[in-house]
Amino acid sequence: MRMSVTNKNQNERIAKQIEHHFDERVKKYGADLKAIDWKSTEAQYIHFQQLLKLIDSTEFFSINDYGCGNGELINYLKTNYTDFKYFGFDVSTRMLEKAKEIFVADGNCRFTDKIEDLPVADYTVACGVFTMKFIVGDDEWHEYMLEKVTQLSALSRKGFAFNALTLYSDVEFRREDLYYADPLFWFDYCKRNISKYVSLLHDYPQYTFTIIVRK
Repeated sequence: MRMSVTNKNQNERIAKQIEHHFDERVKKYGADLKAIDWKSTEAQYIHFQQLLKLIDSTEFFSINDYGCGNGELINYLKTNYTDFKYFGFDVSTRMLEKAKEIFVADGNCRFTDKIEDLPVADYTVACGVFTMKFIVGDDEWHEYMLEKVTQLSALSRKGFAFNALTLYSDVEFRREDLYYADPLFWFDYCKRNISKYVSLLHDYPQYTFTIIVRK
């Protein structure tokens, strides 16, 4: 899918907004969970568990962590898998500095703020990257999400997974700066445009859903 100049400029503005937000969070909170806008490690790990249902093998694999934050996914991977190569990408350079400090001794982990430096890995996961739209309109954010899901697919040899806040969230608790996606749209879109092998997970105790696409 080729982007128009308008979409490219729009996506660059969104990326700058995200970068500024998380750079400031890291400046204020360091490597604390608050820096990446998670309420608890438990909630974060519930999302990791759903996303990594993508991987159904104990053999070696490579994985891109798209929007890696402080790299906490590495700790989760270590407790569940023995042999993997990890590549973390984030637009926040401050966040990546923290991740590199934490995982400096891990020779199988690499971090970058340049999307072109990510390899085509066996798997790509994106946790929480579609949540905060700030002041961007819903239609614009939907277009941004379409472009990024296409990118996730291009970065993945065997499959990819992503999550988002669900449109089924209680209306009275929604926030204007967050994006609530339609899980049925994303299942249908991935099924029609990317792969026949798509799963929609919406049965866990969070206001999110997870899409798993296997190739």
